[in-house]
Amino acid sequence: MMKIRSLVVLLSIFVVLVSCAKEVKKEEVKPVKNAAIFTLLSDDGEVGSIEVSNSNGVQEINKADNFTGVRDVNTAPSQPQQMQPQQIQEIFGAALNAIPPPPEKFMLHFKRDLAELTQESAALLPKVIETIRRLQSVDISVIGHTDTSGSREHNYKLSLKRAQGVSKYLIEHGVEPENLEIESHGKDNPLIPTADNVDEPRNRRVEITIR
Repeated sequence: MMKIRSLVVLLSIFVVLVSCAKEVKKEEVKPVKNAAIFTLLSDDGEVGSIEVSNSNGVQEINKADNFTGVRDVNTAPSQPQQMQPQQIQEIFGAALNAIPPPPEKFMLHFKRDLAELTQESAALLPKVIETIRRLQSVDISVIGHTDTSGSREHNYKLSLKRAQGVSKYLIEHGVEPENLEIESHGKDNPLIPTADNVDEPRNRRVEITIR
């Protein structure tokens, strides 16, 4: 499944919402009436930018919760100003409420050359189940990894066993098999880059993403 989060179109004439970063200022500014409103909204802590232009001008918005308005094709975009949280909720509330929550992730670590979880990681499994139930998730990825010690073939099989073992636990605790996507990356995609044949505990892992 793909997370749809970036652009929402609403009508005043129309309203474009681009999701990006967090920052709030305290000025009370009313959006331009009867205009297209372009607003850069808060998201997961990363700041991007949008550029709004027509034949009469251009404005770049690069601060969270700033907006510009465009009355028509013959009027340049207005100077960017801050939109207050209440205004954002009034204009974009329905669209924001329709956006799915961000995925939650867990990283479980394993004993050396085994498909057996460490004690600390085994203790996280009930929280994984609780999160799946809370989010009512039907899209869960389970990806197995190894460190770089051993052959590529051996590590592929080992990381698959790790992912399958975690998936078995999830299924035994109520997760539908069709909601799981299982992958094996073997020694590829290490969390901590190392040379070949290096025993690195942090790379012996299963990554769970719950959407």
